[in-house]
Amino acid sequence: MMLLTVVLLMQFGLPQDPSPTQQTQGTVTAGQNVSLSTTPQEPGGAAPGAKFTVRRLDWATRTALNSVVFRSGGHGLTTSGTYIEMVSRFLEPILLILALLAVRNRVKR
Repeated sequence: MMLLTVVLLMQFGLPQDPSPTQQTQGTVTAGQNVSLSTTPQEPGGAAPGAKFTVRRLDWATRTALNSVVFRSGGHGLTTSGTYIEMVSRFLEPILLILALLAVRNRVKR
């Protein structure tokens, strides 16, 4: 399941750039008033030819481990990546518990 999560994150969940930048625009008037507006950019997906690279494999593996094992979300994922992470957080512990119960039933006999 973790391998499937990593592959899905590499394909659909990781943005083009690991750190989405924010654009800040501002104006300075003569009386030293500063007006700034910051708009975060929505992370976009990678180009089709650049989805399966070693860097993205490392990034997807770290993201999957952090989100499922250590429960530290909040990575800059695309919308699809956010849903992939949520499904992984729900299914992987359930599958682990079922595997442990299956082993327990085998050992019990």
